[in-house]
Amino acid sequence: MSNTPFRIGFLPLVDAALPILARELGLAEAERIDLTLVRDMSWATVNDRLLYGHSDAAHLLAPLAIATTLGLGRPATPLSVPFVLGLNGNAITLRPDLAEQITTVGEPGDITMIGTRLAAIARAARDGGNVLRFGVVHRYSSHNYMLRYWLAGCGLDPDRDVRIVTVAPPFAADALAGGEVDGICVGEPWNSVAVDRGAGVIVAVTSQIWLRGVEKVLAMRTARIDEDPDPTQRVIRALYRAGEAFVDPARLDDIAAILARPEYLDGSADLIRRAISDQIRFARGHELVHVPDFMFQHREAANFPWVSQAAWLYAQMCRAGHTSADQAEYRAAQHVFRPDIYRAALRPLGVPLPGASSKLEGGIGDPLGVGTTQGRLILGADRFFDARSFDPEALSDYLENAASR
Repeated sequence: MSNTPFRIGFLPLVDAALPILARELGLAEAERIDLTLVRDMSWATVNDRLLYGHSDAAHLLAPLAIATTLGLGRPATPLSVPFVLGLNGNAITLRPDLAEQITTVGEPGDITMIGTRLAAIARAARDGGNVLRFGVVHRYSSHNYMLRYWLAGCGLDPDRDVRIVTVAPPFAADALAGGEVDGICVGEPWNSVAVDRGAGVIVAVTSQIWLRGVEKVLAMRTARIDEDPDPTQRVIRALYRAGEAFVDPARLDDIAAILARPEYLDGSADLIRRAISDQIRFARGHELVHVPDFMFQHREAANFPWVSQAAWLYAQMCRAGHTSADQAEYRAAQHVFRPDIYRAALRPLGVPLPGASSKLEGGIGDPLGVGTTQGRLILGADRFFDARSFDPEALSDYLENAASR
């Protein structure tokens, strides 16, 4: 039986690792998938390629999959997310002179205190007619929503006190170095590129904002899955095996070398190795710092598409004014994440599968055993920096409370 051709679009980011490893380690081939990877330079292009049928799936921003399904900014095309490619892995990097005013350069700090100091500077800059500019990778990105969540939680109005603009990930360090923006929120290795150039200082990582926050996903046109679910399930199994390899400490050097190749990230294997081993250099000339769970993969069902993650992202879209809360739309947004497909694909492997499809986001403070349909599963903390939680059954209350803050 011949292998099934399957194309996945991606951007040169460390969290594209699992599709890359599925191909390079022969894991897709073992599932009879002839996997082709197509590299692009912007999320808009990755999404267009997916929507127009030039690819079968995409390494995609989780909120963009929801926005596309809802028809925000373009005609609606239903997408499904059967697999999460990674949690966290982003950072907020500011120009060095700004970072020096709000944090101890070169080391992680209390991000509430850092944000409060930044808020005072941002308001003064606004009043002086020189509004601070922050670059994020897309309007509908977790980068944008986590940055906005942090800024709002520290007393800033993300729409009035600062300006948030879009910069494609490969150009984020250039934009910071060129003075086009005062800060960036982007995935690795682009924060580290800015740090090594001396163009920026990391002041926060997104795991400090929302520990275990959803980041990139495998997105597919729902119609493509419905036509024939079998290839999708085989791809998911290959990606799961790639996750097993990704978290193996003995394979760090090999994985970093693969990702650094010109056809993939086309960058420094050393910078990439830092990210996948949770070793972050916050400022040039300083020592590496171990940031536990900076980039979270595979463990604790990290690749499971929790419906409540999609619900939280929809809530942030409402807070940002990108849509208005609507129950039918809310149900459609949640349905983008497909735990049913994840379970169907991985059940034959005997791996732990959560029994629930939704949970209280931000509600786990200590390791917690959860119900499963097979195997045993313990989830670690998933707290938000402000100690708030999100109940997907109480969207209206959440938005009312957020508006009154």
